[in-house]
Amino acid sequence: MKINAAMVFAAGFGTRLGTLVADRPKPMIQVGGRLLIDHALDIVGGAGIHNPVVNLHYHAAKLAGYLQHRPGVQTVLERPQILDTGGGLSNAVNLLGRGPVFTLNSDTVWKGGNPLTKLTDDWKPEMMDALLLLVPACRAHGHSGAPDFALDPDGRIRRAGNSGLIYTGAQIIDTRILDGVEKKVFSLNEVWNGLIRCRRLYGIEYPGEIGDAGSPEGIEASEKLLRFGPG
Repeated sequence: MKINAAMVFAAGFGTRLGTLVADRPKPMIQVGGRLLIDHALDIVGGAGIHNPVVNLHYHAAKLAGYLQHRPGVQTVLERPQILDTGGGLSNAVNLLGRGPVFTLNSDTVWKGGNPLTKLTDDWKPEMMDALLLLVPACRAHGHSGAPDFALDPDGRIRRAGNSGLIYTGAQIIDTRILDGVEKKVFSLNEVWNGLIRCRRLYGIEYPGEIGDAGSPEGIEASEKLLRFGPG
């Protein structure tokens, strides 16, 4: 079954960017001569996905106005409060549909193959409720956090300690696992923890490199990655 819906997370405040987001949302920051939201939607379109959904909160009207030039893009507004990743995905299910969908962070830039195509090639719904795309820290430019996960030999994910892999911001997740979640505001990390316990969370390694454009230093690293490539 072809997965034809993708959630692009674009509602966040971008607090690490300071004054750069005083008058605009983070997805409207330029990296490599293009807005971050356009980088993300190009990835979605390049994977042949025809139902992209973008969530909005911070400077919502400005981003919604800009997205009018992208045919087929639907938006979902989070009001009065921002809903975090899990709540944001749940809030968009009516547009995305129940079943497997892609999610993609709008502050990641990619150098390598299309990440959503890579996920499609490895998705096995009979075994998985979510499949996360991961990368070693040495290939995550501008990323300052600790590693997120480690992979078992069978591809199942577990939480990492001081060594492991970083979540790239791209995944396939079955929205039906959100059925019955009563909280309105929650992180997908809570969902992943449950899937780890029931052994339904898997991961694969992205063969390329990413830039984390969520901070001024990350924007600089992402620009360098796009301009000169790895190294």
